[in-house]
Amino acid sequence: MKSSLSFFSACAALCAVALVSACASSGPQSASARPVLYPNATLQRVGDAQGQVEVSGCMSRASAAGLSPSQSTNEVGRRAGEGAAVGGVASAVGALITGRGGEGVLRAGAAGAAVGGSAGAVSGAFHNDRPNSTYRSFVQRCLSERGFDVIGWN
Repeated sequence: MKSSLSFFSACAALCAVALVSACASSGPQSASARPVLYPNATLQRVGDAQGQVEVSGCMSRASAAGLSPSQSTNEVGRRAGEGAAVGGVASAVGALITGRGGEGVLRAGAAGAAVGGSAGAVSGAFHNDRPNSTYRSFVQRCLSERGFDVIGWN
């Protein structure tokens, strides 16, 4: 019975992580967002399909200029380090409070650092996908020069 409960818990946790990561990798605040065009005279004249071709062309131009849609950060490493420090210290202090001395404190600190570092790395991975404002400005200016109005990103 305990084995099936553990299996169910593991499956539920994996599903939750998949759902959260899917949500985190899309939307206007993600690096994978695309410009939304206002239906001005240019878009009405050329049509939605050609408007999307122009969007893709401007995005390609920005990439060719050396810009990336995502702003690279060291969020994963930074959060892993923070998590390891907090987890290690908290576990060591907890071991001291409960009366485990010497080697018990070291073991608890090491275990806490491992768990905290892992949790911090996962957290950092979810926060590492930031849009690059310079890339977005480039794409918007390119589209503006072609007669399109960008009203947001989706």
